[in-house]
Amino acid sequence: MKILLLGKNGQVGWELQRSLAPLGELVALDRHSTEADGGCGDLDQPQRLRDTVLRLQPDVIVNAAAHTAVDRAESEPEQAHALNAEAPGVLADAAQTVGALLVHYSTDYVFDGSGTAPWREDAATAPLSVYGRSKRDGEARVRDSGARHLIFRTSWVYAARGANFPRTMLRLGQERERLTVIDDQWGAPTGADLIADVTAHAIRHALRERACTGTFHLAAAGETSWNGYARFVFDTARALRPELALKVQEVAPIPTSAFPTPAQRPLNSRLDTARLRDTFGLVLPPWQAGVRRMLAEIL
Repeated sequence: MKILLLGKNGQVGWELQRSLAPLGELVALDRHSTEADGGCGDLDQPQRLRDTVLRLQPDVIVNAAAHTAVDRAESEPEQAHALNAEAPGVLADAAQTVGALLVHYSTDYVFDGSGTAPWREDAATAPLSVYGRSKRDGEARVRDSGARHLIFRTSWVYAARGANFPRTMLRLGQERERLTVIDDQWGAPTGADLIADVTAHAIRHALRERACTGTFHLAAAGETSWNGYARFVFDTARALRPELALKVQEVAPIPTSAFPTPAQRPLNSRLDTARLRDTFGLVLPPWQAGVRRMLAEIL
């Protein structure tokens, strides 16, 4: 089996290089890749992307590349749409041509964040931001292509590699005694390693059972606010590294309205993962387990 991975150096893409390698021949590309690396991985060059797929004839295409700068997307909507909607559409059409399974990642930002119930896959989408609209349109193009696909909507993604919310909190916690963190946005911190491992499992399953395709919600179990997430980070860091010089004594709750951003965030990012768990026979670990493991790695 040949697998084409795009976005190999992103948070999820880096973990996918590990999880996909045992499944078959892996061609991993990013936007800087050249023909010597295996082809074009730049979402900004749709024709070259298509040519790469047609030449490589992969059995599976995994698109972990995207425009993920949520606030910047508000000032560059055309670029966000090109990378998050038009390029996935090109990949999906190419996948249909060569008979490949396409794996694509989406987001809780396709919903408006209303209510408190976890979002099901069949809930109406109503994105609040340019980023959310671009990701919703990308989903639609993948579905409309007729290609066999797995779309994984996920949320609050973190990884041990690179910048993330816990690292920011730990840095600030060593500088200040009091922090203010939003307490009215709710979701489940989800590790890139979990996303990658579930992806590999689902690919194997979908290649055996052709009906196991479509849209699935993929997030760790449980829920928390950003404020609760921050407090868990500090409690865990103190338990793992008692000698760590944390000054922070208070993590005060504040509403989203007190921290305006160019892009509006959904307040309710809870995702119902029952369809994923039932279809692929999975048990998703609590979000605390993944964050604790990541902190043990970086501290």
